[in-house]
Amino acid sequence: MGLCFEWDEEKAKMNSVEADPAMLPEYDFGTGVRGKYAERYAAESNIVVLSTDVADVFPNSESVNDALRVLANLIRQQSEKVSA
Repeated sequence: MGLCFEWDEEKAKMNSVEADPAMLPEYDFGTGVRGKYAERYAAESNIVVLSTDVADVFPNSESVNDALRVLANLIRQQSEKVSA
């Protein structure tokens, strides 16, 4: 699964060096490759959107991961009991 980017000429003009005084002329992105790392980033990223009711219970990603680890261990234990 890769990412797809669509070139927008108007946005490109708005994002040019002239449009943003913070972009100095020595910042040369002319040789850059658009989306060079997009596929690798997508493959290494694992983003999950929680429903509001679930997010209310878990304040941060650490608490979600802890709860999922407990659940995963319970599932493994149940699987071992069934196959034994």
